Amino acid sequence: MRTDATSSAPSMWSAVRSALVADVLRGSRQPHQGVPLRVNGEIHGESMLPALWPGDVVEIESCSAKDVRRGEIVLALRADRLVLHRLVAPCTTDGFLLRGDCVPGCDPQYPPEALLGRLVRRTDQRRGVSSAIPSATLSRALGMLFCHCGVARRLALKLHAWRMGSAGAYRNEFRNSESV
Repeated sequence: MRTDATSSAPSMWSAVRSALVADVLRGSRQPHQGVPLRVNGEIHGESMLPALWPGDVVEIESCSAKDVRRGEIVLALRADRLVLHRLVAPCTTDGFLLRGDCVPGCDPQYPPEALLGRLVRRTDQRRGVSSAIPSATLSRALGMLFCHCGVARRLALKLHAWRMGSAGAYRNEFRNSESV
């Protein structure tokens, strides 16, 4: 699964993958299913900084609209694209509203059937470490800083890339020393 709220029109392959993920998550909510299904995917895009960083792997659990609360990060389908943003207005029969932590405004309203699941875990793929998701308030505050201050955003992304690169180098160095 690839979640990207910042790119332009999805490719045909991306649209097919998005539809497949949506079908799987929706199918797991059927009454005959006992346990919610979980799927993993890698984050692409910067709309959820600092809660989610490019390259993070997320675990999404299928759920119904009545199971999600304001402030949770949820997965939705819009125009053949998967979008992972924070729920800002509760799900009603008219739909729901989402917003990225690092974008100035809300997404257009989603229809109720667009909700696929909610974020249950984030893992730093390169380091293999599961980490807590920052609180909605802290993430929105830092996200607004990144949204309106390009220098802060670029610096944060460079530091993140450097940290991930040095974590990978450390792991490779450790593996090489073990095999000697």
